[in-house]
Amino acid sequence: MKLRNFLEIDFPLIFSVIILSIFGILFIYSSGVTSAGVLVSNEYIRQIIWAIVGLIGALVIAMVDYRRFYDLSIYLYLGTIALLAYTCLFGRLVNGARAWIGVGSFGIQPSEFAKITTIIFLAQYLDNSKRNRNSFVRFFFSCVIVFVPMVVILLQPDFGTSLVFIPILLVMTFIAGMSLRYVLFLGACIVFTAVFMVLPLWQSYILRQSMPSMNILNNTKFVMITVLALGIIAVIGLFGFLRYKKRYFYWIVYFTAIIILSLGVSFFSHKVLKDYQIMRLIVFLDPNVDPRGSGWNIIQSITAIGSGGFMGRGYLQGTQSHYRFLPQQSTDFIFSIFSEEWGLLGGLLVFTLFLIICLRLVRIMKTTSDPFGSYIAAGLSAMYIFHFLINVGMTMGIMPITGIPLLFMSYGGSALTSAMTGIGIALSIYTRRFQH
Repeated sequence: MKLRNFLEIDFPLIFSVIILSIFGILFIYSSGVTSAGVLVSNEYIRQIIWAIVGLIGALVIAMVDYRRFYDLSIYLYLGTIALLAYTCLFGRLVNGARAWIGVGSFGIQPSEFAKITTIIFLAQYLDNSKRNRNSFVRFFFSCVIVFVPMVVILLQPDFGTSLVFIPILLVMTFIAGMSLRYVLFLGACIVFTAVFMVLPLWQSYILRQSMPSMNILNNTKFVMITVLALGIIAVIGLFGFLRYKKRYFYWIVYFTAIIILSLGVSFFSHKVLKDYQIMRLIVFLDPNVDPRGSGWNIIQSITAIGSGGFMGRGYLQGTQSHYRFLPQQSTDFIFSIFSEEWGLLGGLLVFTLFLIICLRLVRIMKTTSDPFGSYIAAGLSAMYIFHFLINVGMTMGIMPITGIPLLFMSYGGSALTSAMTGIGIALSIYTRRFQH
């Protein structure tokens, strides 16, 4: 990259990232201070190192023409799939998941980097297949590209990280001009799956009374009969559409397929999910179901955010973190500490910085003349927005606990460096947005 190009990089984007990273370091330090004022953790030192390495890496990537990743995308994608499979089999067991590989105190989480390589490879496929007029085929193979790493990550099991791939798929395929009905189909399947999963839990743990209409969702015989009946209806509808070309037959197949997939996935999810993952869904509905167990994190997080008020208690003056009431306070709940000590004003500042990042990525997506770069920017914006909304919503009690970090602020080398890598690619696209 020439000096002229370097001076044209997206400074609002990189400055927002730097400020968020500084906030992260400050409050990771705060999370390591006890009520007696004693520092008991050196996590902030590691975060400083990772932030510097990540920032340098982002600037180096910005100097590289992102279009070089076009032909390399398949190798990057397959390489991370191989790493994910290796991690699933031989990785370290941390918090019930084999998501880490490494030696001694050094380790990486391949799933964080899989998000970036999947975005690049999916962007390459969408660009390479744009002449294909069959929208269904493009959408199908896009789903395959995304679901392969997602399923491997689920097997670790890391439910939170796997969820990030869904908005990436939906946003990128929508921007690529896929038929809206396919995007809505997948979105509807996800919503109905969540509803079918939550309803039996709601009646068992919160309503605390048996309702036959809810119990049947966990009944193997009922599920099989329902799926079979809907399958017959779908086959009849498909035959009618192919034979008579009537649109209402198509929509019969469309909606029955949504119910069949949602019911089937939710049923198997109840069989596959771990007890602690099920409890996360339950305490999301009502944290007071288990206030000293699974609901503890949400209750303490809401307490911390609420106690911060408008101006906050002041830096290093928080009580929830310093008295160690809040678990995972340097990772999942870093925003809780931040809001307790810097209040609503500090929270609004973080919201503003993430808004700037997302708006700049959207601008890159809209102004670049290269579809490959535009698709990458769309995937990155979906990833950053989803991380922010889920993590902050989780700390406020309006989203279930998923273990998704607040990018640039939460403690963790893999999450920080992969997020910085995405920013570097975005900067590379921005400086070359008018090139063909």
